[in-house]
Amino acid sequence: MSSTTPTAVAVPTSRTVPLTSAGATAGAGTADLGRLLVRCQDQPGIVAAVSTFLTAAGANVVSLAQHSTAPEGGTFFQRTEFHLPALPAALPDLHARFAEQVAAPFQMDFTLTDAAHHQRVALMVSRTDHCAMDLLWRTRRGELPMTVAMVISNHPDLAEEVRSFGVPFVHVPATRDNRAQAEARVLELLAGNVDLVVLARYMQIITPAFLERVGCPLINIHHSFLPAFIGAGPYAKAKQRGVKLIGATAHYVTAELDEGPIIEQDVVRVGHQHDTPDLVRLGADVERAVLSRAVRWHVEDRVLRHEGTTVVL
Repeated sequence: MSSTTPTAVAVPTSRTVPLTSAGATAGAGTADLGRLLVRCQDQPGIVAAVSTFLTAAGANVVSLAQHSTAPEGGTFFQRTEFHLPALPAALPDLHARFAEQVAAPFQMDFTLTDAAHHQRVALMVSRTDHCAMDLLWRTRRGELPMTVAMVISNHPDLAEEVRSFGVPFVHVPATRDNRAQAEARVLELLAGNVDLVVLARYMQIITPAFLERVGCPLINIHHSFLPAFIGAGPYAKAKQRGVKLIGATAHYVTAELDEGPIIEQDVVRVGHQHDTPDLVRLGADVERAVLSRAVRWHVEDRVLRHEGTTVVL
């Protein structure tokens, strides 16, 4: 399942949320730190033009990563982090001048953001808690530079655990029979309030209509047994077949179920000595690690979409 990292030219704006939210606050390391992502047809002079522009603006380039899909005629991607004193005040003018002086001549899509402006994230979860709890814990510790605005669940089971993090928990019952009403309620909660939705083991189908209206990317996590072991009890089925690797996949959500562009994957080796509960435990460990990396890369503006895949810089 998947959505996309935005490539439209836009200056981030603050959001007003009708819910109390909790999450990491901007650290001193992100003060006056900007991020510039560009995508365009590969051609000579792109890196020089970006660097020259930033230097003329008084910025110091802190890091730069780039990739071209082909030596000739490819698509070029670049992520630049830079330090510029008083960046928040300078950002609108910097954005406008970059659009005119660099983006227009090279026909670039770009985003220019303040690293201290944390993305607002909604988690959606059912009863399985390991991914949602891990993201909440990492955010509270400052390991994930984001703010968890709310947790939405189709079951009430995790309400107390979530609220212990100071994060609003909203129960929206969702079944096959009331899917349209449930999606409408979730869309009402999300509208204008979040920059990213993470399906942290949310065991409901996300419809194309929901994706069209949600207005932000979605990231999903699932075990990597698909399509070999579909449906309930995949770990028991895997044990019966003698699998030697257990993995997890984090990807953007698209209308093609579980086939969106992959952000991150990982595996752990298992053997005959592991029973089904062992496989479930090891699978949960891999899912936590893979999802946290994927979410971190997204909120740090490291992931760019390209056709059916991703470029992670």
